[in-house]
Amino acid sequence: MQTKGRKQAAVFLDRDGTINEEIGYLDRPEKLCILPGAARAIRLINESGMKAIVVTNQSGVARGFFDESMVAAIHEKLQKILEGEGARIDRFYYCPHHPTDGQGRYLQPCSCRKPAPGMLLQAAEELDLSLDDSYIVGDKLQDIEAGARIGVRGVLVQTGYGEESAAILAASGRETAAVTAICRPAYAAADLEAAVRWIIADRGGERP
Repeated sequence: MQTKGRKQAAVFLDRDGTINEEIGYLDRPEKLCILPGAARAIRLINESGMKAIVVTNQSGVARGFFDESMVAAIHEKLQKILEGEGARIDRFYYCPHHPTDGQGRYLQPCSCRKPAPGMLLQAAEELDLSLDDSYIVGDKLQDIEAGARIGVRGVLVQTGYGEESAAILAASGRETAAVTAICRPAYAAADLEAAVRWIIADRGGERP
């Protein structure tokens, strides 16, 4: 429940490699496979009073591998799976663009493709969210950077490309290096469920 006069916090969730298995380009609903514990993690977000919001780059649209209706179909299936586990995504946002590889109107630099924070800003505007109280969870440094640019704390998961992302951070050595200055997560978690449990603890176990 949202306290009167107080903006709500959110957990922004990357999709591929964070909620579901990373398979390259997820181009059909039947290829969707939810990671273990992901539905339980999202249910914890729902129960905490925070919003669960998907923010995902889908450059497969720009590249012509699938269209926006397929993204919608995949999100519809994901929501149905989650609902079967007593969980839900409050809103889906995706970026269909790519700045160099794409077709037609999708071939463009944009403000929504992570690490740009456009999807998070749009959600904050539409859902009246407090970004200062929000978090982003993902398996790539671009997820962490998208949050850091607007004051949203990031949690890096080890699923998907998470181990590769952690290795990049480790190899960079110094926190003052450009790659780590804005991409260093507040926490590194084994998976989405561990990430959400840390977030709830970080908020002092706050419950509605």
